[in-house]
Amino acid sequence: MNVSKLKIHFNDEVLVDIAFNISSSLALIGQSGSGKSLTIKALLGMLPNSMTLELQENFGFDLVAGKSVAFVPQNPFTALSPLTKIKKQFFVDEGRILSLFEEVGLESSLLERFPPELSGGQLQRVVIAMALESKPKLLLLDEPTTALDPDTKIRIIELLKNLQKKEEFKMLFVTHDISSAKDLCDDVCIIKNGTLIENGNLKTVIESPKQEYTKTLIEANFANRKYRQ
Repeated sequence: MNVSKLKIHFNDEVLVDIAFNISSSLALIGQSGSGKSLTIKALLGMLPNSMTLELQENFGFDLVAGKSVAFVPQNPFTALSPLTKIKKQFFVDEGRILSLFEEVGLESSLLERFPPELSGGQLQRVVIAMALESKPKLLLLDEPTTALDPDTKIRIIELLKNLQKKEEFKMLFVTHDISSAKDLCDDVCIIKNGTLIENGNLKTVIESPKQEYTKTLIEANFANRKYRQ
């Protein structure tokens, strides 16, 4: 899946101007305000009317029509109604819901509960299950582990890895957290002020960063230098 041009304008200002390829799993990494979330919104057709988009892509399917693209947000509450039981928030039959719950490691009894009754990790698994309803070809993830404790974060990353192997979707993982991305993604794009400054195999970039900005991001994400092992 190739994006040869993704350019976002606001009046006369260019906010994002990047290109990338998702061969399997790609991490888009940068500090807050670098343009990561705008990139996700552009691919989802959710940019505000005040912005304009130039997009040239070769995904093999229509980004807007159909259900080939699914989205997992940072905060699962943005995708769920707090006053509606979990089972009522799916658009597939109960058999499919039970199958999805089994895939993401949730007990069926949770279907009768309301979102505020679940933990953060459980809610994120629910949202992942919802994203898999339509068997997407591309899964977009916007900082899905940021609000989770370290143990839950590890389990969610492992879940996503296993689901990708089974369901064979491609992933674009948007984050500022290199420590999470390194366990999930094969490739990486480093973005700064809406511009791509470094890309390649994620392990290679972590071990031998070329840009000072990349080095700063790496050092900020790891408490020691064991990440190079």
